[in-house]
Order: sequence, then C-alpha cells, then structure tokens
Amino acid sequence: MDITKDKPKNIKDKKKKKAQPQTFSQIIWSWTKTIVGAIIVVTILNGLAIASFVVPTGSMEKTVMTGDFLFVNKFIYGPTTPQVIPFFNIPLPFYHFPAFRQPEKGDVIVFIFPGNRDEIEPSEFQYYLKRCVATPGDTLEVRQKHLFVNGKEMALAPHGEYDESIPETPADKWQTFPYGRGYTRDNYGPIRIPKKGDIIQLNPQNVNEWMVFIGREGHNVTTTGSAVFIDGKEANTYKINRDYCFGMGDNRDHSLDSRYWGFIPVENVVGTPMIVYWSWDTALPLSKLIDKIASVRWSRIATIIR
Repeated sequence: MDITKDKPKNIKDKKKKKAQPQTFSQIIWSWTKTIVGAIIVVTILNGLAIASFVVPTGSMEKTVMTGDFLFVNKFIYGPTTPQVIPFFNIPLPFYHFPAFRQPEKGDVIVFIFPGNRDEIEPSEFQYYLKRCVATPGDTLEVRQKHLFVNGKEMALAPHGEYDESIPETPADKWQTFPYGRGYTRDNYGPIRIPKKGDIIQLNPQNVNEWMVFIGREGHNVTTTGSAVFIDGKEANTYKINRDYCFGMGDNRDHSLDSRYWGFIPVENVVGTPMIVYWSWDTALPLSKLIDKIASVRWSRIATIIR
C-alpha cells in the first residue's frame, strides 16, 4: 500500500522538476524560446493572411484617421513570405504568391513605398496607405482638382474631401512626378499608367522623366546629351517589365501621393484594410497615459474601411 501511494507523489515531483527551470540560464532559455516562437508565428501570419497597420498621416482622412490601427487583408492580393523582421523593421527578400485579384480602381491599398521622386530606392522601408485610382493601361488626368480616368470623371470617395482654402502652388511643378513635366497637384497629366509590355520612346530630351522609373526596374540609365544608354547599350526605346497603379489620398489637398513620387508597382501592393480595431492620438507619449487613454476614439473602433 505504501509503495502505491508513493508513485503518484514521485511522478508529480518529477513533473514539477521538468516544468520549472532550476537555473537562471534555463529561465533565460525558456523565455527566449517563447519570444522567438511568438515572433515566428506573428511573422508568418503577417506575411500570409492578416497584418496590423497604424495610419501615420492624415492623407486619407476622413476615410481613415491618423492614429487608426487597422487589420489588413493580405490574402486578397497574394500572400507573401515575411517582408521585414518584426520590431526591427529590417527588410527581407520575399516571395509574392499569386493573387486572387489585382488592385482595382477604388480599392484602398497598403503597399511598400517605392521612394521619393528622385530615389531609385527608398531611404527606409515603409508601408503607405492610399486609394488606388488608376490601374495598368489607364490614362489619368487631374483638372482643377477633379480626377478623370480614361476621360471619365471619377467621383470623390464617400469620406473624401477637397480643401478649397488651399490655392494651387506654382512650385509644385518642380516637385511633382515625373521630373520635368511641370504638373501640379491640382492640374496633373494626362499620363498613362504603365502596363507590362508597354514601350517608352526615349531620347535625350525626355530621358530625365524616365531615368528613376527605369532605375527602379533594375536598370542603369545614362545619357551623353546626344544618345541614351540602358545598361551601357544605346537605346531609343524601353519595354516596361511590370504593371503599375496610381495612388491618391482621399484628403486630396493634404496628400503626398503618386502625383509627387510616382507609380506604385502592383507587386508592391500587399493588402487592403478591413476594419479599425483601435484608434487614439499616437503623438501623445505613453508617459501621458491618462491623456492618451482620454484620446481614444471609441466611435472609430469597428469601423469598416471602404
């Protein structure tokens, strides 16, 4: 009888010993495995299905607000392998799986920022949020703030807005994309959205417009003033390698978008936001916790993004 009673006790003791690390190094190792495992799970989910995104600017107000935290559907445009190392924002080589569908006009899209107008590569890895207003092969034009695609005026998004108090800035013609076209925020284009297989006619007079664009497709462009060279070979045409779309903010007069930094590669579009799961003033530090909690926009939570 004594032996039978002792067995469960011994088993429990052994289980306790196995369940509880006995040394400091074992405790550290246990925590390390837990944290690394959590990072791996988050990374996989972020790449394949649903990601979290916080809205950093007001360019899409009032569709989404600065400080909105969004769940993003990454499955619709094709899941990807991990693009960054979580928490460190270090970009990784990644593979984009086939998409269920491509971005369409009117979609709100999250994408990898291609860089400022004169940058072949962005200075840092960032996700941006805009509305897709034109797709590969479309012709886009802005006339006195109003958007036209393929000659048809496109209605402003339900929560979009113009700010009539802001006049057109003449200096815009030196800042907008492409370089040298002289477009402005309020009067832009007409411009064709590049489609894979399109042929661009090149010459020394227009090469500066296309130099960064072609550089982003992985080629080196130079000119002698009388001829254009791509990867060291003289060329008077260039065949586009990828499909592109054009993104604009719903808050039209307060948005730095494709009008300023260029076309968005379709393969860089990673998802579309679905719902706001949290919203507060991200400018307030956590040291002002009471003020930060007071800034929570309860009415934004569970808002569906359209």
